[in-house]
Amino acid sequence: MDTTRLTAQAALRQGAEQAAAKLPPLLVMAERVASTVVQGVHGRRRVGTGETFWQFRRFQFGDPAQRIDWRRSAKGQNVFVRENEWEAAQSVWLWRDGSASMNYASSADLSTKLGRADLLLTALAILLIRGGERIALYGVDRVPSGSRAALSRLVATLVGESDDQQRLETSSLPTAGPLSRHSHIVLFSDFLSPLQEIESTVRAFAAQGIRGHLLQVLDPAEEDLPFRGRTRFEGFENDGELTVGRVEGLRDAYLRRMSARQAALIDLTRGLGWTWTFHRTDRPAQAALLNLYSALSLPGPA
Repeated sequence: MDTTRLTAQAALRQGAEQAAAKLPPLLVMAERVASTVVQGVHGRRRVGTGETFWQFRRFQFGDPAQRIDWRRSAKGQNVFVRENEWEAAQSVWLWRDGSASMNYASSADLSTKLGRADLLLTALAILLIRGGERIALYGVDRVPSGSRAALSRLVATLVGESDDQQRLETSSLPTAGPLSRHSHIVLFSDFLSPLQEIESTVRAFAAQGIRGHLLQVLDPAEEDLPFRGRTRFEGFENDGELTVGRVEGLRDAYLRRMSARQAALIDLTRGLGWTWTFHRTDRPAQAALLNLYSALSLPGPA
């Protein structure tokens, strides 16, 4: 190999390393999570009216004659038709809870709920763009896009490197504004707000014909209440303080209330044709992302 080629390769490698060094750590981590998950799914392809060939299948009564592939049919005794991939990209709006309570982590070894929500949101955006869909950050973007530039803007907004960050909602629930019918919206939150407020928000979106998905992100301490003895609890959102003399005495009642809340969220989403997924910050992000991506992979309207 000549010196010129070696020099060119070294320059290319150096340029790639410099470019990678400029990527926000959030995007690097999200790419890694998305790459792991994509191996466990079969894509979002579905039959439709596009121009890209998908598969052959045997002719069925009612199929238009012009869809018969005579060359493939001539190879055997059966008649086959061509099926093309549905190419109408769906719009998926992404929103995450930016309230103060999302900054909680019970251990220095764990990510905050906000950090994990940002990671899952970004990884989902990567998968959706790879699948040919359009994404937008709800409350910030005006028009969904399927470009890598849209992904870069999304990450820059989440990590505070864009002026658009000022438009990110810091409330526990989004304001339900108008969206195009048949869009999807994915909400990332701890969903510890009053159930009546959650239901009101979800129903406001669903009334527009929006398909929705809730991903509840909790710290393990919030689900298990593992504390013992005298414990002081301090709210993140001007909730005051509470000191409990023997916190383990409250554990059973606490666990029942948490279970009842999650059951209510499941009932709410099922009743509206939405989905609910649960994730703890002490567990791998890939499992939650796979479940969420699979829910979004349901066939949309033809």
